[in-house]
Parts: sequence; C-alpha cells; structure tokens
Amino acid sequence: MTTQQLRIEVPSLLRFERQAIAAALNLIEDRRPDRQQQALTLLDELAALPMPAHVVGITGPPGVGKSSLISRLIALAAPTGRRLGVVAVDPSSKVSGGALLGDRGRIQAPSQAPVYVRSFAARDRLGGLSREAFSAVFLLRHLCDVVLVETVGVGQSETDVAHVADTVVLVVQPFSGDLLQFIKAGVMEIPDVLAVNKADDEALARKAVAEVKAALAFERRPWSRPVLAVSATTDLHLEALEKAIAAHYHHLVATGTLESRRAEQAIAWAVGEVVYELGRVGLAALGGTAGVTALWSRQPVTWSNARRLAALLNMVHCTVKGEE
Repeated sequence: MTTQQLRIEVPSLLRFERQAIAAALNLIEDRRPDRQQQALTLLDELAALPMPAHVVGITGPPGVGKSSLISRLIALAAPTGRRLGVVAVDPSSKVSGGALLGDRGRIQAPSQAPVYVRSFAARDRLGGLSREAFSAVFLLRHLCDVVLVETVGVGQSETDVAHVADTVVLVVQPFSGDLLQFIKAGVMEIPDVLAVNKADDEALARKAVAEVKAALAFERRPWSRPVLAVSATTDLHLEALEKAIAAHYHHLVATGTLESRRAEQAIAWAVGEVVYELGRVGLAALGGTAGVTALWSRQPVTWSNARRLAALLNMVHCTVKGEE
C-alpha cells in the first residue's frame, strides 16, 4: 500500500521511520486541495489497520509545566522501548499563522529513543487543538504504543482533547487561581486523572489536592479519578502518575468501554467540525469581516446589537438555502 504521489509507504510508517512520519504529517498539514486528497487517501489506508496506541491528553493552563511533565513521562517510557508520538499544539502567530512557542523545542526526548514530536499551530481554534492535530493523532495511533497530546493551554475552553484522548490528564498548580476557576467552570468533568504539578511545597500541594478531592467527593463514576501531587523538576510521584494513566487505560479495556468511547468521540469531533466549517462558510458568504462591518453599519441605528446579529444570521441561512 503506497500513496503514490509522495511515495509515503505505509510499511515505512509502521516501522516508525522518522522520515516517512515527517512526510506524512507534512502532507496532513498542507492545505492545498490536491495534497488534502492525498492525505485522506493515506489516512484511509491506515484506517483498515489496528490502532494499538493509548492516546493520552495533557491539558491545563499556560505555564503549568505540561511540556516539562511530558518530557519526564518520555524519559520514564524510553527504557521500555515503547514507541511514543507527541502532538503539541501551540498558540498561532498572528503574522505567519504558524506555531508561536514551538513546543517541539521545549519537550526533551532521549536521542536514540523511539519518540516522534510534532508541533502544530492552533490557528483560529479555541478548543485547544487544531484540525491538523486531530488528523496527526489519527495517524500516529496506528504507529505508536502511546501518543501524548499537549493542548495549547488557553484555559477553561480547551475541551477538544476529550474528543481524541483515551485518557485525559488535567494539570494544575497549587499556587494559582486556576484550580478554583476550573472547578467553577465545570472543566472537572473532562479529566480522568488530575495532577497537581510543581508540588515541591508540601503544604501548598496538600491544600490543592484536598481542594480537588473535595470537588470530586460527591461524584459517582465507574472510574474513581486519582488526584496526585507531582513535580516534573524533582520527579516527585511521576511513576505513580504513569501508573495511574496506564490503570485508566486498562479500566477502559477491561470494562469494554474503549471502543464505545472512541466512537462517541468521533461523532463529537465530527459535530464540532461541521459547526466550525459552516461558521467559516457563513462568514465568507457575508464577505468576511469587511462584509460584516459594512452590513452592520447599514442597519438601522434603532436596532439593538442582538437584532443586528439576528439579521446577519438570517442572511447566512438564506444564502445557504439558496445554494441547496
């Protein structure tokens, strides 16, 4: 099986050849229509093959130490010979549209270890991941034993990771207000494992862990979510974190919920993409930002902003119906 145009051979991907993986991910990220069709052909070829990888999402606010934590998890896994893929999503440059921070440079991996790290720009997505990142995960989960997905770190809105990860790890730090905000915002529904990073101060870490456990105290779930105080700097409880992540995956397999979870995730991802794409098409139908500005300015001054928006949305609906 081969994608002829770019000579990306599926057997080379399955052998974890870095050059082939890089070419495949470049193809996925290329937005030219002909390349997108080639990417879809390649992903279709892989879709018939097993998906052995455990996909682990690492999410949390900026500066919490997600990249450092991933580096330490890679170091723990490297001696076992397991193949690891890392998909890191960074904020986008407003100028170039590319990844702004370059997580690939911050995540450290042993030179000889079977690890492949790739950064993607979040572009205009607010959910913490981009479409290219989703496709990269779909590809890598056929090639790896574990795929680690680091979200952009935008805060409470980044819930896309729950649509692609088998296990979601929420990382917070004990000396910030993020923890309380996450509890208030309902983001606590997403993670399967919770890690309080930078837990070198025992008193602060103990207080933060107690707050998280209190927030989870009344829930009734088949999986009891562990809360761990860890430190990427001192390796505090990192082996326990690795074991908790693995335990959740075994729980999914043992209870027969892994496949159903992945099927539900695929539908949720598809719904999100449809909503996003139709929104993009709708904006284009009105002439982009300039078109909206012009239409907005021509509406009666007596109209409220809500009525002006309703009128614009009605224009979009009429345009879509007219194309059917």
